[in-house]
Amino acid sequence: MKMFEMLQKFISPKVSGLIKVLSIGVLLSLSACDEEDEGLKIQPHDENKMMSIMHAMMDKMHTMQMNEDPDIVFARMMIMHHQGAINMSDEVLTSGDNAAIKAIATKIKTDQQKEIQDLQSFINSYQPDQSPDSKFNMELMDSMEKSDRQSDLQVITGDTDHDFAQLMIVHHQSAIENARAVQEHGTSTFIKNMAHMMVDAQMMEIKELQTWLLANSNMSGGH
Repeated sequence: MKMFEMLQKFISPKVSGLIKVLSIGVLLSLSACDEEDEGLKIQPHDENKMMSIMHAMMDKMHTMQMNEDPDIVFARMMIMHHQGAINMSDEVLTSGDNAAIKAIATKIKTDQQKEIQDLQSFINSYQPDQSPDSKFNMELMDSMEKSDRQSDLQVITGDTDHDFAQLMIVHHQSAIENARAVQEHGTSTFIKNMAHMMVDAQMMEIKELQTWLLANSNMSGGH
């Protein structure tokens, strides 16, 4: 306030009053921002259970050997990817409290458990008809790297339902990219059909999760 008192000596009373009003407005705005910031709870990624599950899945996928037929590579990778979604669903079913999110998680778990069985049966019976495809493998690797970065950019709150919705969107986006890649590079009709179903189902689930986040985002303090 010393600066304000000094300025009063050189300005008219009317201008002085205006400056005082503006100063009070700025202080009130800053106070409101502080209150909003206090309402935003962010949890470090290393302390977050859902993020830990996501990272464990990605670490396992990065160790996979990709020197096989593209359809086989896709099937092996999606088994790991699906298991990550199942583990995330188990976490929200155990620790979450939102009925709508639990319903989505239950559907994801049921569908992806069935798809893991189908993918494993495919691996056991399929006779590969292609050599390893470096372009296909690169597309999968690029998708994994993109998913890694995207998940690390998410605002994680420690609210299980919110974090599940945020990260499952990223998870599904990666699966869709992988499915579209195998539709282009694979030859198995079974895998192409499964990839098509994955894209349709997971695009629908992304919309459901986005709708839920818009209505229940922790950013706005709602649940």
